[in-house]
Amino acid sequence: MTSLHRPRVRRRSLGAMTAALGLAAALLVAGPAAATPDPGDHPSAAREMSSNQKADTRAAIRNGEIPGVDEVVHSDNVRPLANLPKQALQGTNSDLAFQGKYAFAGNYDGFVIYDISRPAAPRTVSQVLCPGSQNDISVSGNLLFLSTDSSRSDNSCASTTQPATEKSSWEGIKVFDISDKKHPRYVAAVETACGSHTHTLLPEGRNVYVYVSSYAPSAAFPDCRPPHDGISVVKVPRAAPEKAAVIDFPVLFPDGGNPGGPTNPGVSQTTGCHDITTFPKLKLAAGACMGDGILMDLSDPAAPKVIDRVQDNVNFAFWHSATFNERGNKVVFTDELGGGVAATCNEKTGPDRGADGIYDITGKGSHRKLVFKSYYKIPRHQADTENCVAHNGSLIPARNRDLMVQAWYQGGVSVWDFTDSAHPKEIGYFERGPLSTDSLVTGGAWSAYYYNGHVYSNDIAKGFDILALDDRRTDSANSVRLRELNAQTQPDYR
Repeated sequence: MTSLHRPRVRRRSLGAMTAALGLAAALLVAGPAAATPDPGDHPSAAREMSSNQKADTRAAIRNGEIPGVDEVVHSDNVRPLANLPKQALQGTNSDLAFQGKYAFAGNYDGFVIYDISRPAAPRTVSQVLCPGSQNDISVSGNLLFLSTDSSRSDNSCASTTQPATEKSSWEGIKVFDISDKKHPRYVAAVETACGSHTHTLLPEGRNVYVYVSSYAPSAAFPDCRPPHDGISVVKVPRAAPEKAAVIDFPVLFPDGGNPGGPTNPGVSQTTGCHDITTFPKLKLAAGACMGDGILMDLSDPAAPKVIDRVQDNVNFAFWHSATFNERGNKVVFTDELGGGVAATCNEKTGPDRGADGIYDITGKGSHRKLVFKSYYKIPRHQADTENCVAHNGSLIPARNRDLMVQAWYQGGVSVWDFTDSAHPKEIGYFERGPLSTDSLVTGGAWSAYYYNGHVYSNDIAKGFDILALDDRRTDSANSVRLRELNAQTQPDYR
């Protein structure tokens, strides 16, 4: 039976009561609208297209250049197994995490836990109502972490929207106990500077270190004033998560980072990081930080140290995320041109913008350097009504190859090979046709990750997708079994 949970209403603090009792998730009974908290922030409204753009989209469908509205197409080596549409949580679907037979799916209105023990027949275990975009999600042991990067009235799951200009507003990290997957318990919250757009785990024995990425400060925001040139480091004791706290705010850009325009037209000014990927085995991390890409040494988990930094002021507009290859001698950075709500997978934008940048890592220790090799972008043009740009993905742990599966919003899911850093190529795909031929409606695959033999994707509008791969180049990955996967915490696959 599917249950929808909402942790009991709280006011401002997760203080002594939380430490003693935690927050039990209570069954939410249907009732008047006032019983439901305000939803998390949502993407911009649909944008009406010009008559020429509408005509071009319809002509592309008639000519077979793109699929029809909601039509599913895929390569021969990718097969859709299942789709679970959104249910109680109707907000924007966001990131994914995995543990054992479960998938954990973020949604701007909370999160969903799925049982994926039978990939062709997944089922919903629980849905937790806890609004606050983006609800970026990860898991470690019995703990689940959520990012709140929308200004809320308090840290409870019954909060409402409130301007960031008000000192009492709250943004940050929420922690749940998921030892009972049917009844997650909200156990801790930590407010962080400028909120938490995303977060990344560096798990250790007794503690989980959480690197919190946030950006866009303003002198008008009491809890998010410039300069904001670093990340928050949160330490969460596994045995006492209610004691979670910010332990440091390392400054990663002492010079302020990329100034953006007008010095570098079309490039985002660096005012923090968007996302970080850690590689615990190698004590290494890669940061995608708006106008900069960085490589960090994690020898001291509480004090990450930048050892190299790169910019691309020609083709990268917004450094969004990072993925290491299995040996840790390459990094794929993504550029989220247009913020994920624009149509950039087209001839006009070209193959090098809104793409992935592939970098080799050379040298050793603190002398390691990021060396640019090439760009990768899906080879299938999309309509002007389809938001499309490089987004979240993960490695496919095939032997002796560097393979990746990646979400491209309405560009769908791409499977691609970057074994030759200078000549990447797509080897498979799955996508749906546009949501509309008249308006640019935000949708498509937010995340696409490979986990224990299958590809899982969280589609912003269409729900939870599960795909099968049938390709000799990926077959060796089928034997790799992980107990847990947070794609931004690079696993040791071997």
